[in-house]
Amino acid sequence: MDTGNTAWLLMSIALVLLMTPGLAFFYGGLVRQRQAVNTIKMSFIALGIIALEWSLVGYSMAFAPGNAFLGGTSFIGLTGVGLDPDPEYASTVPHLAFATFQMMFAIITPALISGAVVGRMRFKAYAFFILLWGIAVYNPIAHWVWGPGGFLGELGALDFAGGTVVHVSAGISAIVCALVLGPRSRGSDDTLSHAPHNVPFVILGASLLWFGWFGFNAGSALAADGTAVLALVTTMLSASAALVTWVVVESMERDKPSATGAAIGAVVGLVAITPGAGFVTPVGAIAIGTLGALASYQTMRLLSRTRLDDTLDVFACHGMGGIAGCLLTGVFATTTVNATGADGLLYGNPKLLLVQAITVVVAGAYAALATFAVLVLVRKFVGLRTPTLAERLGIDVYEHAESAYMLQELAFRSRGAKTEEPAEVR
Repeated sequence: MDTGNTAWLLMSIALVLLMTPGLAFFYGGLVRQRQAVNTIKMSFIALGIIALEWSLVGYSMAFAPGNAFLGGTSFIGLTGVGLDPDPEYASTVPHLAFATFQMMFAIITPALISGAVVGRMRFKAYAFFILLWGIAVYNPIAHWVWGPGGFLGELGALDFAGGTVVHVSAGISAIVCALVLGPRSRGSDDTLSHAPHNVPFVILGASLLWFGWFGFNAGSALAADGTAVLALVTTMLSASAALVTWVVVESMERDKPSATGAAIGAVVGLVAITPGAGFVTPVGAIAIGTLGALASYQTMRLLSRTRLDDTLDVFACHGMGGIAGCLLTGVFATTTVNATGADGLLYGNPKLLLVQAITVVVAGAYAALATFAVLVLVRKFVGLRTPTLAERLGIDVYEHAESAYMLQELAFRSRGAKTEEPAEVR
């Protein structure tokens, strides 16, 4: 066991954990003020539900020896996941540290989906949804790409830190959730204005995500070595390129670029570089960040003209950013910086781009079908959507009997809103 590698992995675990509260602030600032508590809590609850699910069954489903499609049962309850290194997973750090690092990925992935259902999904339904989604969607896809004998990994798919496993799966699932739930009710608090209610929260959340992403990507090297350094540098450059690209494009269209747009652009760049962080050169990372931002920006514009109500544009940012990153990894990957990968199209190997495209299609299609099945199940036994009145009054009061801003809540009630609320809301 290498103590330096172990120390870096422990630090990376903490960095990736921080990303989920960072996401909570990022999403919480983007929504309307009367949905802030519910939005933040949807991210925060994943820290509890998914950590338990992963420890009991998830890690075994994803990483225990099994077949090409699903892991076995040998790691149920983390049985056999000890303090010694395991050559199959991480040869220089404790197996338990590797399992915990992977837990943090499993936690943030379903939390990403919450941005598509803001303000109109029952909290109880959401809690059951992320539990079942983790079991039915995340765990199998993680095994296909990263697990021993997973068929996409055996095919040659490159996913350094979760472009397919995390972002494609969450982005596609977000679209399915938005379609099944339907659009927000006309006249609800959230449809009165699309402006973020707290821009500092958005910037804070994006900054925490950026900070934590160094553990997300560089930590995936599982060692304090040159690959970790490469992943850290490419992560920084891709996010920076995407931020600048987003600001430039927004300036050309609106003349006055927004701080919110800059934050979204940085996050898109982080998403886009995730699959290729340890496989591409610094210049390749700049190209990936730039192209990923352009793809996400245009996707957001196109979807805004449709009836699809993906509230916080989860698909445009994470889904399209992940898809672009996966495909561009097939273009810019090179063994000149990492011998464990493969050369991409730019370096004379078009086959890798084909493999990356197959990986995106297979994982995306499965995520869509399995997510729909989970939603149907949850709707049958729990119910999915909040009443229209709850959307108009604000989901924070209805679902949690709390408000992020008590002075504003008192002012709201002083205008006579309390008399309109049914007993169950009060």
